[in-house]
Amino acid sequence: MSREALEPVILTSYFPRSVIDVFVEVLQADAGTRTAGINAAAVALVDAGIPMKSMISACAAGKVADTIVLDPMKEEDNFGQADLPIAMTPNGDITLLQMDGNLSPDEFHMAVEMAMKGARDIYEIQRRALVEKYSQLEAPTVEVKACE
Repeated sequence: MSREALEPVILTSYFPRSVIDVFVEVLQADAGTRTAGINAAAVALVDAGIPMKSMISACAAGKVADTIVLDPMKEEDNFGQADLPIAMTPNGDITLLQMDGNLSPDEFHMAVEMAMKGARDIYEIQRRALVEKYSQLEAPTVEVKACE
């Protein structure tokens, strides 16, 4: 699923006849592994310097006990009535939308809006983490001497 979410923004034309491998290892699964993996992979691609059109962030909404919830926990995910993960760019282009379960049209709209808001919030966390990392790097200094 990460491939489907990330591939639309990777500038693959820069890598003809090449493969970009991203491996996500889940150390502890407590629900949300799909979206967490997409978020981690997106940050890893940026950190590795892979040219991308945009960043990707992901979040899920679900239906539990007839209520739409954001980022369902393990218990909610296991016994929930629906799960709807979304991956998107910061400007709202959806690169992945998957749904398991049943939602009415109104519930679907509410879940999509909720998941998109969650993804926007996650994008801000991703952005801040990358800005913080790269703002702490010192640029190399070059000493220039005048010629006599």
